Amino acid sequence: MKSVQTRMVLSYLLLIVLVVCLLGGTFITLMWNYYYGSAQSSVKQRALTALAQHSRSLASLPIHDQAEYMLQYMVEGGTRLQLLDSTGEVQIDTDGFGADIRYGTPDVKAAVAGMTGSWSGEDPYYSERVTSVTIPIWNESRVVSLLRYSASLYQVDDMVNLIVRMTAAVGIGVVLLFLGVSLLLAQRIVRPIRELTRAARYMAEGDWSRRALRRNDDEIGQLAETFNLMVMELSKREKLKNDFISSISHELRTPLTSIKGWSETLKESKHAEDDEEVEMGLSIISKETERLSGLVEDLLDFSKLSARTMEMHVEVLDLNGPVKETARQLAVRQDKTQVRLVPTYGKGQLLVRGDANRIKQVMINLLDNAFKFTPPGGTIRVSTSVEDDDALVTVADTGCGIEEEDLPHVTDKFYKANSALSGSGLGLAICEEIIQLHGGQLAVDSERGAGTVVTVRLPLIREA
Repeated sequence: MKSVQTRMVLSYLLLIVLVVCLLGGTFITLMWNYYYGSAQSSVKQRALTALAQHSRSLASLPIHDQAEYMLQYMVEGGTRLQLLDSTGEVQIDTDGFGADIRYGTPDVKAAVAGMTGSWSGEDPYYSERVTSVTIPIWNESRVVSLLRYSASLYQVDDMVNLIVRMTAAVGIGVVLLFLGVSLLLAQRIVRPIRELTRAARYMAEGDWSRRALRRNDDEIGQLAETFNLMVMELSKREKLKNDFISSISHELRTPLTSIKGWSETLKESKHAEDDEEVEMGLSIISKETERLSGLVEDLLDFSKLSARTMEMHVEVLDLNGPVKETARQLAVRQDKTQVRLVPTYGKGQLLVRGDANRIKQVMINLLDNAFKFTPPGGTIRVSTSVEDDDALVTVADTGCGIEEEDLPHVTDKFYKANSALSGSGLGLAICEEIIQLHGGQLAVDSERGAGTVVTVRLPLIREA
């Protein structure tokens, strides 16, 4: 498996190689055209100048006299001049020799056809690279001879080869330089990622104290900060989970112990006629069984909500209905707790789309919490009302309230402000999930020593 650093370096290297090859190729092409084009242009300009000066004199002479005229008046340094007949056979050159050779190069063919021809390549007679220009000598309407000017490309080839080698050396140097720079940049980018990986590996092994270092204020730095926040949040959730396991174990053990103890007591009791003791034992067993059932129901509801499998039987209903039923159902606790329950309902129907049983479940949980945390002599007020396009249910108590630092977390799963209190820590979390499934909101407002106000807000259906 290739690492991120290797892939980055290879990507940078491929990019810079392509750029260097493109720029180097363009530069070499320009230099090639410049040097070879300049050499050919120089020879062609010399040939055309000679033609303008000597064409009339040459045209009137026979070919052997043309050779003498050429040697006498037209020989110049820097270029080689050859006189060819109309078929391309060499008659004489600058040195005064007539080679037994007939040229078939493109420039000669063009001149035989009556046009000025140019060509660059290896001369078949002198065996060297040359650039040549051949011009026809006309006598009236026919070509009587050809003048072929040629110049050696030895120095031009050396210069172009030098430029190619220098360009290649510079290109290799640039590639190596960018390779080093890309290695350095990739190392700087990959290093914090490796640190994140190392920290994650320690986390996987159970070490939650590891943190990633934020080296730069960039995306990777933000990733490191997000990672550290995630670790902190996971640590909190791990602590909540451990507290929950400890709490739920205690909560389950307590009713089971009571049920088991009283069951054995009733089983082994020799005073079966003691109806008062039997009635008390059965009452305790019933209460603890109900308590145990409630804990199990909370766990089941939480499991369904987490898996998004909770069934909702939604219908159009009057919100006052489930609220009134719940208030009447729990009003019997007033005598036992010495806490007064005062319901107030809004006028008319509060039509919402919802599951009546789930709404009652929310109300039972909210009222149960209010009774649990309100001391004797206190008051719980339940009211329904309309605000804008929402139906509101408010449960306000005069209980002990919630600490400011605990208030943002009361709807978190497994959260318990006081681990010594009974309960699973899932009640408000489940209530909030149910209300959100109805498209509503649950808000908790509290102050230590001044009581708690829980507001449930559901979308209202306006009658036509």
